[in-house]
Amino acid sequence: MALPAPAQPRSALLVLEDGRTFRGESFGAVGETFGEAVFSTGMSGYQETLTDPSYHRQVVVMTAPHIGNTGMNDEDQESSRIWVAGYVVRDPARVPSNWRSVRTLDDELRDQGVVGISGIDTRALTRHLRERGAMRVGISTTESDPERLLQRVLESGEMAGANLSEAVSTPEPYVVPAQGEKRFTVAAIDLGIKASTPRMMSERGIEVHVLPATSSLEDVQAVAPDGLFFSNGPGDPAATTAQVELLQGALRAGLPYFGICFGNQLFGRALGFGTYKLKYGHRGINQPVMDRTTGKVEVTAHNHGFAVDAPLEGSTSTEFGEVTVSHVCLNDDVVEGLELRDAAGALTSFSVQYHPEAAAGPHDAAYLFDRFADLMGSVPTRSTSPTEA
Repeated sequence: MALPAPAQPRSALLVLEDGRTFRGESFGAVGETFGEAVFSTGMSGYQETLTDPSYHRQVVVMTAPHIGNTGMNDEDQESSRIWVAGYVVRDPARVPSNWRSVRTLDDELRDQGVVGISGIDTRALTRHLRERGAMRVGISTTESDPERLLQRVLESGEMAGANLSEAVSTPEPYVVPAQGEKRFTVAAIDLGIKASTPRMMSERGIEVHVLPATSSLEDVQAVAPDGLFFSNGPGDPAATTAQVELLQGALRAGLPYFGICFGNQLFGRALGFGTYKLKYGHRGINQPVMDRTTGKVEVTAHNHGFAVDAPLEGSTSTEFGEVTVSHVCLNDDVVEGLELRDAAGALTSFSVQYHPEAAAGPHDAAYLFDRFADLMGSVPTRSTSPTEA
């Protein structure tokens, strides 16, 4: 008895906003999706990438050709769901092979309604984005006409001017307890926080109160924190104003601050600097950054399409103190960190543009959580009364 022929893969179409077209096969859910096309250079850690809220409304192109080898598990999620708007891979694994795998990547994308495409030349697509810049894109398994899909791409929203942090933030506050003896309390504003971040702080004896993106200064002060933290997140920092005002109020109250990724961009804006959109951004787990404080070079995990416009040399005077660029990307000299010091030269707040929690990625920058703990330990107990702020 002859076996039935395997089902033919469903075709898929990818169209960029400049008209460049790729045809491949459906990967994940059937349907249509739109977003900003960006590329990630990580060779591993795709589960952490998919569940990173910073990728909200972005269609991620993986530069590594073979994706899905280790399947999907229940331990490496960075949030409760997949956030990418679409997924582009060259050669998806036919069978996952890992002792923790509980389902395939294809099944997970399909179950969560994420439309993807496979079997295309991701190298050519990445080179195109690097030369022309990140741009809007559409993927469809139901449309075969590039012109009709292009029209819908041009009608979709752009990343510039988008305020997205509230869409990915927790709706209600929650607490991640300190592991072992409690040393400090931190108010963490969730702008798209990854699960590994409060866990890294809790390992250092920090009780983390994760607060919604809409929180006020009074909400922050209500937890009597020793420090304030702003997480990573999606969107244009220039379109985000309420969190900048919150941060300025916290700085005036003398609350030590640590920000990462989006939190670095908002720190820059709170200090009076502008921000701008990078041509194609930094995404992946292999970006070289120099910490000017120590002179060491770190291999770091990134996901950002905007950057702070601050002078690389010298210091800038602000109402909050003197600001210097503490970290710089060795690929293109993009600002990767800021430090704020008082009149006596003591560090009061700092931020970095990358992800020190990694997940996935190298752990070269994990020391920054220790630096935050040291900073909180060096600052005298401060009033948390709103009237005194």
